[in-house]
Amino acid sequence: MTENTTTDSSTPTVNVINPDSTLSTEPLYSIFDHRQRALIIFIISIAATFSGFASNIYFPALPTIAHDLNVSIELINLTVTSYLIFQGLAPSLWGPISDVKGRRVAYVFTFIVFLGACIGLAESKNYPTLIILRCLQSTGSASTIAIGSGVIGDITTRDNRGGFMGIFQAGLLVPVAVGPVIGGALAGSLGWRSIFWFLAIYSGVFLLALILLLPETLRSIVGNGSLKPSSLIARYPLNLYQRTSKTKWETVTSINLGSHTARKRVDIIGPFRILISKQAAPIIIFLALYYAVWQMSITAMSSLFESRYGLSEMEIGLTFIANGVGSMVGTLVTGKLLDSDYHRVKTQHEASTPTDPERGDSSRTIQELDFPLEKARLRLVPIFSGLQCISIILFGWTIHYPHKVHIAAPIISTFITGWTAISIYSVVVTYLVDIFNDRSAAASASLNLARCLFAAGGTSFVMPMINGIGVGPTFSVCAAAQVVGMLGLAIQWKFGAKWRVEAERKKQAVDERKGSGTK
Repeated sequence: MTENTTTDSSTPTVNVINPDSTLSTEPLYSIFDHRQRALIIFIISIAATFSGFASNIYFPALPTIAHDLNVSIELINLTVTSYLIFQGLAPSLWGPISDVKGRRVAYVFTFIVFLGACIGLAESKNYPTLIILRCLQSTGSASTIAIGSGVIGDITTRDNRGGFMGIFQAGLLVPVAVGPVIGGALAGSLGWRSIFWFLAIYSGVFLLALILLLPETLRSIVGNGSLKPSSLIARYPLNLYQRTSKTKWETVTSINLGSHTARKRVDIIGPFRILISKQAAPIIIFLALYYAVWQMSITAMSSLFESRYGLSEMEIGLTFIANGVGSMVGTLVTGKLLDSDYHRVKTQHEASTPTDPERGDSSRTIQELDFPLEKARLRLVPIFSGLQCISIILFGWTIHYPHKVHIAAPIISTFITGWTAISIYSVVVTYLVDIFNDRSAAASASLNLARCLFAAGGTSFVMPMINGIGVGPTFSVCAAAQVVGMLGLAIQWKFGAKWRVEAERKKQAVDERKGSGTK
């Protein structure tokens, strides 16, 4: 295999075998082959587990921590609420930073914050310290999902993004399945503080591995991966990728850094602009509502299973397995369905709107703008939404009558809820990365902001609501709110394509004016 690199105003042309098995002299979207991409996805999937571990490993120990610190369970539940608030806010800072300064920079600093918070939590002696450090811990762990989504946007195209996003989501959902089991075992045997020592050791070891193994993927720094980063922190010591690859790295200069990889300034309010934009707001609000109800059911599980069924910490931890397994299975299956749906719709679209050879790139651009992305990505969401509504009602009313219904019934319902909730999330985050490909981490951060703030509000009043009107009525109200929330999905389906094309045409016009001004 030969290779030719040129130094001009665009990304170097590399004559190599495309990771998707096509031979081309056109600049590849990413030079990383299947093995290299697999390792990158593995690393960022492990990184994403920290947000889930820090949240879910904590649930079985809530009653024990309340007793040890001599505070009410409602106050301890506020530590869950505060965690979710900062889980929503933090990626709005780290996401834009990673979109400009680099993925490695963002990862390293977030893990340093997380490591320090875990050590402090392991030594905390009172409730104020606990809640403050939980906020700091969330600040350090929450952004790993947004940064990881950005990495996937860097190295994948729409054709294979769904499958990779599914694998990534499955990785971050491992803690949903095993986190509560580990937390229950640690709290029951070594005390609840051992939970945070476990997280401290885990994060310290992983931070070292990340520094050694993860390459920079941000396209404004390394282009399609063929450019060598000039910044020391963007490099990684064990550059195993390039040692085993026949593709050479080129040094980044102002000459060969193309316009599509032009450096940008850190836009802290970028996620907020995406959140309120009409092309994203309806689907984000829809997802946030469904995520909030899911988190409300998870937060209430520990107290409900302890009070209604008399379970121990270890037994409570085991009840979370069904939810976690459902989440992992759901996202893997959904990722494959996303790729399958996209290829089917793409084939139909290309057949109905063939490229005009005389118009060349212009014709291909028009074809891409007219592509029915909403149809390709959102087709399965109504099915997942309906199933989640049913599972939430089942969860509430089976626990409402603990002496008449076996505990297996609400546990099975959590499997369905986990499956559908994460399937919806996988679809929506993939859709947003498709729309905002040049701001993928910021787009993921905007989704994270909405879902976590909604979840924070829901988890803060779920137990008082249950105490006031009962378990069954509480989750019936939640399901009714979800049905109303489907309006957001309907709006996105009907108007999303129109708004998306308008925004893209406006952006192209701005880029053309800037290009003319430069000339």
